[in-house]
Amino acid sequence: METRHPLSEAPDLGLIKSLDIRGNPHGPLAGLDVVVKDLFDIAGEVTAFGNPDWGRHFGPALSHAWIVSQLLEAGARVTGKTTTVELAFGLEGRNTHYGTPLNPAAPDRLPGGSSSGSVAMVASGRAHVGVGSDTGGSVRIPASYCGLYGLRPTQGLLSLAGAAPLAPSFDTPGWFTRDAETMLRVGEALLPPAPPLAAQFLMIPAAFANADPDVVAALEPALARLGPMGEADPVPEGLDRMLAWQNAVRGRETWLTLGGFIETVKPLLDPVTAGRIAATRGFTAEAAAEGRVARRAHTARMHALLAGGAVLVIPTSPCPAPPVAAEQAVYEDVRTRTLRVGIIAAFAGLPELTIPVGKVNGAPVGLSLIAGPGRDLALLELAADLALA
Repeated sequence: METRHPLSEAPDLGLIKSLDIRGNPHGPLAGLDVVVKDLFDIAGEVTAFGNPDWGRHFGPALSHAWIVSQLLEAGARVTGKTTTVELAFGLEGRNTHYGTPLNPAAPDRLPGGSSSGSVAMVASGRAHVGVGSDTGGSVRIPASYCGLYGLRPTQGLLSLAGAAPLAPSFDTPGWFTRDAETMLRVGEALLPPAPPLAAQFLMIPAAFANADPDVVAALEPALARLGPMGEADPVPEGLDRMLAWQNAVRGRETWLTLGGFIETVKPLLDPVTAGRIAATRGFTAEAAAEGRVARRAHTARMHALLAGGAVLVIPTSPCPAPPVAAEQAVYEDVRTRTLRVGIIAAFAGLPELTIPVGKVNGAPVGLSLIAGPGRDLALLELAADLALA
């Protein structure tokens, strides 16, 4: 059965269209309501990708995205499409076309993006699961800002069929939940079996040095519950150098992916989005090639470090969500500092799970666990066993 409503029932929470698409009533996810970021196709619906001109250009989807089909087959009910940052290009969560969702956990602060609507709907209790995507942090950062669990899976482990692309070698589906048990339940439906993890936790000092002192203090009780912890330095070149390489690779991919649409359709873009996309045009093939060499080296180091089942531990974000009323310069500073740690897992294509473990001045902050490739399900099992939140 499927019921479609033309108007949003919760625009302040990023629900841009209510739906009632019911899956297998006997599946393992029966009873779970799921909302879907508006870059994943839902058959018969327009995927706007956060920009009305994109939706008008491509029209209604002919079939469900892979992840939507999988969730329905597993028994979930899809209850709506949710706001994304325009073309998924931003971590703040703002959208001038469809509105910026409320952060239910800290209403005076931004929800984070680009999966802003899905995170707001789950944090508000209006959905059990929110489907998002993560390129540079678009699941992990909103989850941290809104006090949720959020998973960025191993790159390529889950299909992106039916998803609007930003930077394909970084893009991956992901999801939000309010608790570890639901996170694991969804993982068991979507993820393959995983090798076990060892009881070895390694913190990355540079990632903690990048965070505000009050964030580190808020994470300390959770760190203590993890027990004795070693240290690792998988980014000897420094986070800023690695970010520059990542920007070159991802920026080049973004222009090659979206440039044709931008030049042909000439969509109406928010000035911030327009500026960021214009900047990607400047990344040369040579710079991207250098970045890919660095990426292969980083990936090899990370794989070797985690081959025995160790888990890396970092602050998900260096700070809580920025205030809604902050200046653009504040957002850009937060974005740079956030991407410094977001690339540690993403540049190597590794799974990262953020766990809500504390608050700073009433605003949530998350702790991230990073595992070796393909150990996603084991990471979710570990989080359920730890009960850090």
